[in-house]
Amino acid sequence: MKKISFICIGLLSLLLYTSCEHHSHHAEEATYLVTQPIRKDTSIFKEYVCQIRSFQHIELRALEKGYLQNIYIDEGQFVKKGQLMFRIMPLIYQAEVEKAEAEAKFVEVEYLNTKQLADKNIVSQSELALAKAKLDKAQAELALARTHLSFTEVKAPFDGIMGRFNVRLGSLVDEGELLTTLSDNSKVWVYFNVPEAEYLDFATSDRKENLLKVKLQMANGKLFDQEGVVETIEADFNNETGNIAFRATFANPKGILRHGETGNILMPVHLENVLLIPQKATFEILGKKYVFVIDQNGVANMREIVTDTEMPHLFEIKKGISDNEKILIEGLRKVKHGDEIKCDLVSMQKVLAELNHLHAE
Repeated sequence: MKKISFICIGLLSLLLYTSCEHHSHHAEEATYLVTQPIRKDTSIFKEYVCQIRSFQHIELRALEKGYLQNIYIDEGQFVKKGQLMFRIMPLIYQAEVEKAEAEAKFVEVEYLNTKQLADKNIVSQSELALAKAKLDKAQAELALARTHLSFTEVKAPFDGIMGRFNVRLGSLVDEGELLTTLSDNSKVWVYFNVPEAEYLDFATSDRKENLLKVKLQMANGKLFDQEGVVETIEADFNNETGNIAFRATFANPKGILRHGETGNILMPVHLENVLLIPQKATFEILGKKYVFVIDQNGVANMREIVTDTEMPHLFEIKKGISDNEKILIEGLRKVKHGDEIKCDLVSMQKVLAELNHLHAE
């Protein structure tokens, strides 16, 4: 039995040795792809949550008290400047106009009679002046009555889209009561908040003219088909958030954007002569990023790196590796620190082309 056990142990050892030798043989035969970082100029888009506001958005309120007699438009309807929208029952104001007209005519007749007498020196010029003053007063009261009557008709001050009605036909409305809103969406103002550090980069950049044009990503993830322009920056920072508001203007010829929508502003940032590597060449350990750098002898050495800007499939390298070093871009889970490997060098241009193709898909 001892001899049989010895023979079994020997056979098992031989099998394990053969298996390890076979595995080692395959590990040595494996070839991995490596590349070198590339230094180039590029641009990225920084995203900012934004709020969309109509170029003009106003509240329409009743200028006189009374019953709402007519509604000539509907919610969400496009109206033209000067179009009649609401009429408040004008009976009282119409009566006041007629009364003022009668008084004005009476005073006018008195004035004309006094003028004839004054021309014949029958009455003094002071009496004529008094009659003229009475006529002016009556005409002013008539103009005031007509103004009050005109206030019973609410007309659109500009082209726009009606909002939701706050009143219904027959409602008793008070002076100043909100009727609805009106929005001019021919162009929109888009507000977004920028941190202080990024504002300073913008304000001091020699190339800030390139940052004036921005894109809008709508809530459905699609890009708006018009490009916007940053036209103004608020005067003050928000002390609670440390941000300052930028305002971009977008043309809205199709009326797609409406007051109150949200989205993301994409602001281009130009990066000059930055060092780039593929994201897939990196891995993390305890929150720190690493790559495998391949030396002249083909030995893979794990090295910590510090990244700056993150782009689709790419990292900008702040420190950790230099331009001419080779980094592993595949088999990161198979290779260990200190392993000697066979590798094929692939140009970073080819890697970028493949990554852009994946990104496009």
